[in-house]
Amino acid sequence: MFLFSAKATGRVKKLKAFSLIFLMIAISFSAVFNFSEASAKEKKKKVKVGLVVDVGGLGDKSFNDSAYLGLLEAEKKLKILSDVGQPSNKMEEEQHLTAFSQNDYDLIVGVGFAMQDAISKIAREYPEKRFAIIDGCIDLPNVASLLFKEHEGSFLVGALGIMMSKTKKIGFVGGMDIPLIHKFETGYIEGAKYVNGSAEVMVKYTGSDPSAWNDPVKGREITLSLITQGCDVVFHAAGGTGGGVIKACKEQNVFAIGVDSDQDGVIPGTVLTSMVKRCNVAVYNTIKDIVEGKFAGGIHNFGIAENGVDTSEFKYTKDRIPPEYLNRLGEIKKDIVAGKIKITDYMVEMEKKNKK
Repeated sequence: MFLFSAKATGRVKKLKAFSLIFLMIAISFSAVFNFSEASAKEKKKKVKVGLVVDVGGLGDKSFNDSAYLGLLEAEKKLKILSDVGQPSNKMEEEQHLTAFSQNDYDLIVGVGFAMQDAISKIAREYPEKRFAIIDGCIDLPNVASLLFKEHEGSFLVGALGIMMSKTKKIGFVGGMDIPLIHKFETGYIEGAKYVNGSAEVMVKYTGSDPSAWNDPVKGREITLSLITQGCDVVFHAAGGTGGGVIKACKEQNVFAIGVDSDQDGVIPGTVLTSMVKRCNVAVYNTIKDIVEGKFAGGIHNFGIAENGVDTSEFKYTKDRIPPEYLNRLGEIKKDIVAGKIKITDYMVEMEKKNKK
């Protein structure tokens, strides 16, 4: 049996206390290191997205704003990081796209067909990066082409527009005179003619260069001329120029139809409905594919069935639309989805003609 002196016992106690303190410090450092390492990994895992909007910029209450809403939704729901490039001219579009490509962005999204050449060039230079373009078609494995069935949504507002028209004359104001906007125009005309074979649809465009998207003064002038000719419903597919279209309709107490984003609240009661083109759905779904490792290049189409196009919810005008009109519109929508109503896709038809 060994006996320890009080002095020796004290030393043992001190040694045990020191060992315990050392162990606690070591555990603390380990916990801090592991936490920091986990945080670094977590930060590294976050997907980073760069969105380059069209030269019309944010605040267009149209397709730029719609695309941006998809980005904001992804930030909230998918916990991504993001930045927005707002070019003021064509040269700056390429600069923003290049800057995102040279940095640690997992997806770069370009808004609008006008970026097609720039994205094609940069996607080839950075094949390891993933890109998406709204309204453009690029045949590269690292580019998702996000296309919409605008002719379906335009058919719906054309049908409703002619139902609501007292004169049976309705107008269409396009922005830049390009095939994509003729796709809206064709669907609108066919929707009106489907409901009323003798319907008259008058068409005007604001220009042939990108400035056509941001000229509300000209939009107002053109719309006033259409109203003078008897149009009492005017649908625009003209970006920021559409603000002038809606203003003219307000002045003359006729209905306007908005486009891309829900523009019903721009002038409540004047905007009958909006042909909602849900760029936000396309942007969000593409980001989600990146987050889940499911990104695929190629064409991705968004129509009524895919929740890509539709009418707005008639927030300010529902009490002015006869219930039977809304019921008929609902039936038309079902028939489009079921394939019972065939609508001309202007761009597909143009492609067929070019191949002949």
